[in-house]
Amino acid sequence: MKTATVTIRIDRDMERRLDRAARRSGRSRSAFVREALKRQLALDRLADLRARITPFAEARGYLTDEDVFRDVS
Repeated sequence: MKTATVTIRIDRDMERRLDRAARRSGRSRSAFVREALKRQLALDRLADLRARITPFAEARGYLTDEDVFRDVS
């Protein structure tokens, strides 16, 4: 797999927090940040999809998550 290098700037406090979190998880800083970015991109995609389908769902009476869960379960 081809990879790319991305450089970000973080303040010292965030760097210390990143170091501690990576150490606790047993991963490198890069692996930790990669996983966090992967999760955030998935959340952004979900939010985008949700925004795009909301008008269709509302037109069919699905106004809340509970409406969906009621019909799915």
